[in-house]
Amino acid sequence: MANPSRREDEIQPGARVEKRLFGSTHCQVAVIGQGTWLIEDTNAPQAIAALRRGLELGLTHIDTAEMYGSGAAETLIGEAIAGRREKVYLVSKVLPTNASRQGVLAACERSLRRLGTDRLDCYLLHWRGSQPLEQTIAGFEQLRREGKILAWGVSNFDVADLEEVRSIAGEGHPACNQVLYHLQERGIEHAVLPWCAKSGVAVVGYSPFGHRGGLPGPRSASGRVLKEIADAHGASVHQVALRFLTRNAPLFTIPKASNAEHTADNARAAALELSEAELRRIDHAFPLPRSRTLPVL
Repeated sequence: MANPSRREDEIQPGARVEKRLFGSTHCQVAVIGQGTWLIEDTNAPQAIAALRRGLELGLTHIDTAEMYGSGAAETLIGEAIAGRREKVYLVSKVLPTNASRQGVLAACERSLRRLGTDRLDCYLLHWRGSQPLEQTIAGFEQLRREGKILAWGVSNFDVADLEEVRSIAGEGHPACNQVLYHLQERGIEHAVLPWCAKSGVAVVGYSPFGHRGGLPGPRSASGRVLKEIADAHGASVHQVALRFLTRNAPLFTIPKASNAEHTADNARAAALELSEAELRRIDHAFPLPRSRTLPVL
């Protein structure tokens, strides 16, 4: 097994990050990508350097949204990917308030301008709002016909919502469902993840280290499990978490990194191989919640 603890400068750019079929898109996409929620709060040159380092290391799936910093995150990403667009699987999201048919078209144009590109690889409805799904989907399909998006999906959708999308758009839709998924919030495993796996829909987990609180410390029982497994591999607990959260299809994850060192740590998770026994230990340490309600932030 490759040593995941090797230094950042020893990692061959893009050599080891696993790719997996992304829903119905026929695209092979990096299972560990780069999230950008709140990235606008980071020093801009530092944030851009972190994103570019991620691209060098194979974290070529970049996710953003018009909501993030009211477009500021998209602008930062546009700078980071300038001259590198062909390397990137680029995803953005439209706000529900902009999700009428015409609103989707206008919102996408704004996002494309901020990102400095002529297309999105996938465009998502950020969460379900008051606009009829038929209108949102009609807007997505028009953008797809025009070549401004190559695929579309949803975010924060439960099974009933996913079934409604499929009843409107047919097989192959949505391409993905982006949902909250981390070790201490595994609620999607009750219904959403099985439905998506059966239906060929990619599941992209956001906030894989939790939101603000982070992973449990080594003094807690669950934290000790992560630390012991990490130490056994010469890895970090964050790498262990990322590998568990992408342990099989159709799972992807999009951690945010505020600096290039953190980005490299995320990338090294791709070389980590967890045994079935280790996966069972993590599963036991972080049990499924009883609630079957879709978790959201």
